[in-house]
Amino acid sequence: MTQPQRDRLARQQAELLRALLTDGPAPKGFDPGRLEVEAKALRAKRRRVVAMIEPDVCADLADRFVPLFTEYAKAYPRIEGSRARDDARAFVEWLRERGHLPKLSWWQRRRATKNR
Repeated sequence: MTQPQRDRLARQQAELLRALLTDGPAPKGFDPGRLEVEAKALRAKRRRVVAMIEPDVCADLADRFVPLFTEYAKAYPRIEGSRARDDARAFVEWLRERGHLPKLSWWQRRRATKNR
């Protein structure tokens, strides 16, 4: 494979990932409907993992959990090499920044960082 071919393939893969992870447009040659089905499945898998790591947050949000997580996941796709716990922690912080969860007191923050 030549370098121009590798570069083109890398661009196509990046377009596909944008479509799947951030609700980007479907790349040429891909069925948008099928990509949306796969994107929903990937978000659901990620959401289940976050719910297992942060069950109290999931319970506190109740029926708001799914739409809020979907909004978060579309704006913040997982970073390559990141751990699921980091992703769950980032989601909780995202919720707090937007007022969906109460902010932690200095004592709660101290205990949370001490228990990691």
